[in-house]
Amino acid sequence: MSTAAATPLFACSRCFSRHPFEELSPGEQLCKECRGLFPVVKCTYCRSEFQQASKSNTSSICKKCEANVKLYGKPTACEYCNTIAAFIGNKCQRCANSERKYGPAVTCEQCKQRCAFDRHDDSKKNMLQVDGKLLCWLCTQSLKRALARTKQHLSSVDKHKHRGHKLTSSHKEKRKSDMMKSKNSGDSLNESQPSEKKSKLNPLQGELDPNSSDHVVAMTQLKETIASLQKKVQQKEMELLSKDKLITELKAQHHNNTTDLRNEMKNKERMNETKFTLMNTKIQNLLKEVATLSKSAKKNNKNTKSLLNNTENSGSGTDSPSTN
Repeated sequence: MSTAAATPLFACSRCFSRHPFEELSPGEQLCKECRGLFPVVKCTYCRSEFQQASKSNTSSICKKCEANVKLYGKPTACEYCNTIAAFIGNKCQRCANSERKYGPAVTCEQCKQRCAFDRHDDSKKNMLQVDGKLLCWLCTQSLKRALARTKQHLSSVDKHKHRGHKLTSSHKEKRKSDMMKSKNSGDSLNESQPSEKKSKLNPLQGELDPNSSDHVVAMTQLKETIASLQKKVQQKEMELLSKDKLITELKAQHHNNTTDLRNEMKNKERMNETKFTLMNTKIQNLLKEVATLSKSAKKNNKNTKSLLNNTENSGSGTDSPSTN
């Protein structure tokens, strides 16, 4: 059985021609010919790769995010991965689903953000781990692209080596010159080996290009985040100013109310003092009248008793018979 027959083939999602899995594009599973028709771009919001459907439609937003924009409006930054893809709440759909499935987010060992998710015993755990490091989805995708570019570069170097070996073996008459050339090419290959080793050690070096689309989008996202934060700060400042104004008005109103209450209390105290003085004066006058009346009543009682006694004495003297 040949190796081609032993290798499983998979259908392209557009033309349905069968190819090895490595030759199909990740995500949409397109062959090289279908990929070459229209460019593969990254979504401005969710940062996932997709292929543009036509030359007239050059939108950099995937169909899923376009539908979400129509339904929910422009998204905000995800509180975990900072991608501008949070249509509902403060989290993008990718982080929300991962949090629901794998638990709270942990720190990514590449970008140092709290946007990675430990899959624990999941069979797909190795997809998000490189050299034992736990990476977030964005860093994993960047690493995969860098590794694919490194692999492609190494395969092209191997092809050049094989082609040079065929050329040297076919020309026996120029063996000496070919040996010199191979020696020189060997020196050049030795010189290129450190660069190849550097590319193997630094597969993410291409991702650090400040002019790359990733950095442009990241800078755009940061600018949008800064603008939104500045807008929030301005809103908070306006709220604080309005609250300070309200507090000042309430303090003035409280001061006026307190002054009015104090004046009212003083007026009532004066009125009470005046009434108290008048009542005391009336009481003193009434007491004097009572004392005067009591004295006159006593005098009248004495006079009445003396008159009664005199009347009784005079009556008894006239009524008694004579004793002759």
